[in-house]
Amino acid sequence: MARQSPRKPQKAAARKPSPKTPAAASGRATPGRAVSPILLALAGVIAVFVVAFGARFLIGRDAPETDMAVVEREAPVIAPAVPSAIAPVKPPPPKVAETPPSPESPNQREPEPTPPPPPPQVTEAPATVPVPAPPPPPALTPKPVVAMLPPPVAPAEPPKAAPGSPLWKKNALPFRAPPGKPAIAIVIDDMGVDRKRSNRTVSLPAPLTLAWLPYAHELPVQARAARAAGHELMLHLPMEPSGSADPGPQALRVSLDKGEILRRTKAALDSFDGYVGVNNHMGSRFTADHAAMAPVLGEIARRGLLWLDSRTTAKSAGLTIARELQMPFAGRDIFLDNEMTVPAVRSQLAKTEQVARSQGYAIAIGHPHDATIDALASWMPEVQKRGFVLVPVSAVVRAHHTGG
Repeated sequence: MARQSPRKPQKAAARKPSPKTPAAASGRATPGRAVSPILLALAGVIAVFVVAFGARFLIGRDAPETDMAVVEREAPVIAPAVPSAIAPVKPPPPKVAETPPSPESPNQREPEPTPPPPPPQVTEAPATVPVPAPPPPPALTPKPVVAMLPPPVAPAEPPKAAPGSPLWKKNALPFRAPPGKPAIAIVIDDMGVDRKRSNRTVSLPAPLTLAWLPYAHELPVQARAARAAGHELMLHLPMEPSGSADPGPQALRVSLDKGEILRRTKAALDSFDGYVGVNNHMGSRFTADHAAMAPVLGEIARRGLLWLDSRTTAKSAGLTIARELQMPFAGRDIFLDNEMTVPAVRSQLAKTEQVARSQGYAIAIGHPHDATIDALASWMPEVQKRGFVLVPVSAVVRAHHTGG
């Protein structure tokens, strides 16, 4: 009995501390050890999800989507924590993939209304495309434009003559001289051989009458440029002079038979086109020979061209034959540059004015010399201020010598 009494108090002392001390309970129970790895697994899963959603946030997802995903992941993970501690690591990814679409789908459907606006814009674009009922207006606009184009082209070309009109009228420079003013026609011979001075002459104010040698280089090109600049054109036909001067290749000579004279005349007449008539280059001997001149003027008349006699000799038969053939003709009144200085040319121009005042018109002939070009450049604006009008040769022929 004495031995048992001390044992009971020892047992009681050993039992009392167990319920009171939490440390003993935690060390004694095995379930506590099982719970700690589960919590660690859950914490790891949560950390993985947090990192994953953080990456999504960095890539471009909205912050609110990541927050909702994290909250939804925590709820399903805590529920299945008891049945399996290791398995939850693998299923969460599919659950995460399954769970976000359901909540995210409404969130994504809300931004989807924004994409639909573009489709209506596409439908509106084609609606505007069919609306092009305006095409009729563009169709109407080109019609007046086409009507506007012909007028500017017409003035650049000679006026259309009536059917059967002679060639000199078809090629004449369009011109109407104001009535009551004395007219002066300036003719420049020897054009085309000296290209530099010929170009300077073409650059003078229009209208001039420019007579081109048939053997000039690129004659059609030069003549067209002069015509485009507003000048009238003539053929300057080489003929034999009385002296020893050389009139140029294929010149007409009294020693030639009629057939050769006609052949050379036709070749010269065919060297270019667009001119109103012919005048003689040199030719003091040839123009004085009636028999030699007759076939030449006959061919010129047959082609409907006018004859301008340069009057290199007082014995010229040109005007007499022209009257006989009833063809249009005229004769030179003044030579401008027998003396090639500016004062001398201006003196001759003053004489031209006197002739124009006395007979109503005057025809002056010069050459593409520097002195002549310089004198004309300063004289042409002044003479018009004095009441004269500058005209092409065809205007003088039309007004005073209408032989045909």
